[in-house]
Amino acid sequence: MNILDENFPPQQRQLLRIWRVSVRHIGYDIEQQGMKDDRIIPFLLGLRRPTFFTLDADFYRPSLCHSHYCLAYLDVRLDEAATFVRRLLRHLEFDTQAKRMGAVIRVSRAGLSIWRAHAERETHYGWS
Repeated sequence: MNILDENFPPQQRQLLRIWRVSVRHIGYDIEQQGMKDDRIIPFLLGLRRPTFFTLDADFYRPSLCHSHYCLAYLDVRLDEAATFVRRLLRHLEFDTQAKRMGAVIRVSRAGLSIWRAHAERETHYGWS
């Protein structure tokens, strides 16, 4: 399940749906508006293998790695958010839920930076 943070632009959500990317948007399709950041992790743990997409840099921390979800911080312009969601979901290293679980990912124009549980350092991937 792909979950969009409440701060994800609605126009970008619509673009993902046009591209047939299945998403649920906090405050619109799932949960209520105004959900606080400290409630996000417990909420994700109650879902089945979610990938959470956010524009909030506070979610890019190795301490947030957990085998039951993926956090993807989109470090891109607002009008590029949908494009980079789709690029991540199509990336050879992250194109299935199983490959994404346990990762905290920073998505940027330069590529992907990934923390995994128990890793001592970040891993980096380019766009290919």
